Amino acid sequence: MNMKPFLWNQGNLQAAIAQRFSDHRLVVVSNRQPYVHHLREGKIICQHAISGVVTGLEPVVKACSGLWVAHGDGTADRKVSGERGIIDVPLTTPAFQLKRLFLSKEDFGGYYYGFSNEVLWPLCHIAFVRPTFRTDDWEAYQKVNAIYAEAILSELRGERAIVFIQDYHLALVSSYLKQARPDLVVAQFWHIPWPTAEIFRICRMREDLLKGLLGNDLLGFHLRYHADNFLMTCDREIDSHTDQDRTTVIRNKHRTRVKPFPISVDFEAISKDSRSPQVCEIAEAFRSEWSLDREFTLISLDRIDYTKGIPEKLMAISRFLEKYPEYHRRFVFVQVGIPSRTHISHYRVINDEIDELVESINWKYSSDDWEPVRFIRRSLAYEEVLAFYQLGDVCVVSSLHDGMNLIAKEYVSSRNNLDGVLILSRFTGAARELDGALFVNPYDPESFADQIKAALELDAVEKQRRMAQMREQVAENNIYKWAGLIVTELAKLSEI
Repeated sequence: MNMKPFLWNQGNLQAAIAQRFSDHRLVVVSNRQPYVHHLREGKIICQHAISGVVTGLEPVVKACSGLWVAHGDGTADRKVSGERGIIDVPLTTPAFQLKRLFLSKEDFGGYYYGFSNEVLWPLCHIAFVRPTFRTDDWEAYQKVNAIYAEAILSELRGERAIVFIQDYHLALVSSYLKQARPDLVVAQFWHIPWPTAEIFRICRMREDLLKGLLGNDLLGFHLRYHADNFLMTCDREIDSHTDQDRTTVIRNKHRTRVKPFPISVDFEAISKDSRSPQVCEIAEAFRSEWSLDREFTLISLDRIDYTKGIPEKLMAISRFLEKYPEYHRRFVFVQVGIPSRTHISHYRVINDEIDELVESINWKYSSDDWEPVRFIRRSLAYEEVLAFYQLGDVCVVSSLHDGMNLIAKEYVSSRNNLDGVLILSRFTGAARELDGALFVNPYDPESFADQIKAALELDAVEKQRRMAQMREQVAENNIYKWAGLIVTELAKLSEI
């Protein structure tokens, strides 16, 4: 007799938290905050951040009446925060506290734009962009990580606590915390890939970064492959011992458990919200605004980042148009590009390259009443994202390297009628889970073009079979399962 799998949701996640951590304070730590206050036309407005991390962790923090520590970057954040930078959120029904750290422009520039995104980001992604090492950036990174640790310690005042740190911006916080409070249970999730030991060894700060991360009691990655890379890096670069089961690193008698926890999305919410009248209205407005009146519409949604493979995607579209002229005038490809990190030179270069490719393709193939490529440079609100997904007969996700890529899972979650096709890069974490996708190598425009043709020619029955399979997978392995498995592991650690 087949047993139905246990499905995590917001309710049973909160219940598990309340049961297991009633005597611990929970502190979530991240660069970005879950709520942002802005000054608009003389009025203060509060915006709720929409991201997988916020969706998964906010129920956890609410259940514990916990504390979230993050950088305050809103134009009105200082006005509404108290002397200690603390505000109760959400404003309508306060359930936890948000502590905002206000960093100087110089410190934030070196810590975020400098070390985080010109060293760690290119170092961890295989996208052939060289890291840029600057001593000033490293010093700012250390300083900001220390500021975070001091802020957390000042709020705990001897309380039993579990501290859950997010991502590559804060690799040193756990070791700073443990030096002051060895009794704290500290965990971290690394949301991007971890490179091979051979790649990581070019980082001259590698020992400090590894020692920082080994301050954690639990260290999570999206994939077993990334966790194994981290373990091998520790073996080769620092004085430590990796257990035979390859899941722990012991250094100076401190044990760090290293495990994969694939992140996901809120399947039920996306599936439900995609059917709302508001989303349908926005979709029709987009369809009219962008003249999407052809037989097929292909869509892509990416941050404008060199790891997302947007130029490679455009080159594949160009090759498809050249190779299969029978599809001329029958489709439109819409790429929405969300502006990102324009302070950094590599990001300005990728913007220029995208503009040139779009112009070149449209000049070569367009006719009086048809332009094959629409490039929309703008950010989208949550309802607009769901509306955009409704337009896509085919969604193309062609990252050169991605820890997971939640766009792929969001698109699948939105396709209630089982009528879409997902084209997915093999070099995403999502490719390990979404077997119903058509897979591509973004560096190979020839086979990429062939897969675009295959997607357009897939029969209705096969489309539905593939989409139903992927939706079942995302529904079971949702964002609450990601948080629930981490919570379960943390509960074990808190009992040791």
